[in-house]
Amino acid sequence: MAVEIAIETPLQDDVRTMVSALNATMIPLTPREFQFQLTVEQMAEPAVTLFVARDEGKPVGMGALKDHGGGLGEVKRMFTLPEVRGKRVGSQLLEKIEALARQKRIARLVLETGEAPGFEPAYRVYERGGFTTCGAVLDYPDSGHSRFYEKKLS
Repeated sequence: MAVEIAIETPLQDDVRTMVSALNATMIPLTPREFQFQLTVEQMAEPAVTLFVARDEGKPVGMGALKDHGGGLGEVKRMFTLPEVRGKRVGSQLLEKIEALARQKRIARLVLETGEAPGFEPAYRVYERGGFTTCGAVLDYPDSGHSRFYEKKLS
């Protein structure tokens, strides 16, 4: 499998379909009020850069960098289709996000993910990528339904 990863707009039908698949995967895992999903329209805002992984043109994964300013960046909307899990697509996306963060001189990357059974593959991707758990970040509530990670880049 030769996956190509590039910056793309989320306002494409096949990316919208992948976002719908991500939402369908996440909604049963965590109470809805503790899910902090960007819509495709929010993902198209200037502060957000979306990377899409494609295999022979088909989107198989995505991940975004949201630049909060002041040297702080956030990893958002990380997802790979079930058929490519275990093939390092998530790790490759995370590497692209980190490289862009470094290029933008972001000093600290953070992320929020669920704290429930079903999120273990995500934890492995983040921890293998050098992220460590931390306390609540940004304006996310410390509800017990979220796990927070950070990685200092400088």
